[in-house]
Amino acid sequence: MKMYRNILCATDFSDHCSVAAERAAELAGLYGARLTLLHIVEHFPVDRSNTDIAPEDIDPARYHEEKALASLADLARHLGHDDIRQEVRFCMQSARHEILRFVEQHKTDLVVLASHGRHGVTTILGSTTYGVTHRSPCDVLAVRAGA
Repeated sequence: MKMYRNILCATDFSDHCSVAAERAAELAGLYGARLTLLHIVEHFPVDRSNTDIAPEDIDPARYHEEKALASLADLARHLGHDDIRQEVRFCMQSARHEILRFVEQHKTDLVVLASHGRHGVTTILGSTTYGVTHRSPCDVLAVRAGA
């Protein structure tokens, strides 16, 4: 059986992703692997919703990064691990692209992602999970919603 050393779990902080993060933490514990929780802010600063706009006196990138880092820290505490690496990345492309770039840069050997459990090929996995699954140089575990 393959030994995993560097496990990546990308999250958008949805309930589905929390289940995937729990699975990733279990696997990291079993293998003694390093776990990284990654959140991608896509298409920044374009396409930001009005409910997610930074206050006028704060740099928008810093605002979103601090908000995401706080959410990653909450998730890490929920998982019960103190040594989980937490990273936020901004990209002008898709989350899939940035996840694959992270995998290459950090010699990741397992990516854990949530699937949405809907119908159709890309909606079963979600377009990000589908894209990572088919282009990743390492193993990918797609955790089904409610699994």
